[in-house]
Amino acid sequence: MGGDFAPQATVAGALLALSELDPAHSIQLVGRTAVINEQLGTLLSEVQFSTLRRHRERIAIVEAPDVIEMTDKPAAAVRGKPKSSMIVGLKLQADGNSEAFVSAGNTGAQMGASMVVLKLHSGLKRPAIATVFPTARKPVVVLDSGANVDCSADELVQFARLGAVYAEDILGREQPAIGLLSIGEEPEKGNAAVKEAHQLLQSAGLNFLGNVEGRDLPNGACDRGPIDVVVCDGFVGNVVLKFYEAIAPFIIRLLKESGLDERTMMSALKQLDYSEHGGAPLLGVNGVSIISHGKSSPRAIMNAIKVAVQAVDTRMDEHIGRRLQEGVGAA
Repeated sequence: MGGDFAPQATVAGALLALSELDPAHSIQLVGRTAVINEQLGTLLSEVQFSTLRRHRERIAIVEAPDVIEMTDKPAAAVRGKPKSSMIVGLKLQADGNSEAFVSAGNTGAQMGASMVVLKLHSGLKRPAIATVFPTARKPVVVLDSGANVDCSADELVQFARLGAVYAEDILGREQPAIGLLSIGEEPEKGNAAVKEAHQLLQSAGLNFLGNVEGRDLPNGACDRGPIDVVVCDGFVGNVVLKFYEAIAPFIIRLLKESGLDERTMMSALKQLDYSEHGGAPLLGVNGVSIISHGKSSPRAIMNAIKVAVQAVDTRMDEHIGRRLQEGVGAA
């Protein structure tokens, strides 16, 4: 029930995902049953979705009468709407009746509800939102991209461990190279937390490249080599994310003014579209909680579901638990 285009986009995205996933997978649509049934009926009667009718049997509808609005304050929504689609959906996973949760709803509420319902991994202070950024090389994962405005040096190190697991399990990188986002590549550059985190990361047992700068992100590399993971606090990460999101429309407008063919432009800039990467996992909770963009299209929802499936198939959550315990042992 969450997202600017719900429930049409979420229901359509689920149908599209089922058409590409192994037949063993099924999807639970959590929300107001009557609304979901009406939307399913409408979509499956349309020509473009008519071929997906055979997947209807792989969809279960779970009743959740409450809806957390995008304008609701997260803490109040989590406490005051226990029968919301978000709380009910996460409890399905906590109770062993599902393996992953995907939503395009209120990000703060999803983070809070995930922490309350799924709990954090032992020893972890905070979860982090991991977002995949397109680059001139290969995509890099940036975290935190909005969950935590202020972070300590220890938390930044934990984010590095979380990001390394994501890069290994989801992006398929071996020995992922980790960069710490700062205002200069020298170890003494940055605020107090970044400077301390730099020292801690040098002995954390990770493939740490050192500090990287904002200009290194689009390149996917710094002068010490390719980058797979970029670590920063949520304030900086979210500013960079929102800037990134605005780049493609800006370039398209400039190229249109130059008279370039629109189809050529869209093909060239496709990789900058957030819908190609689906959703960002909330790393650190005991389970799989995928946060999708509020403006997610059916395609974006489909890709978010596919990210969730990949996280389950690779047992990423278990991998994170082991990596965090390795960090505790090293400390």
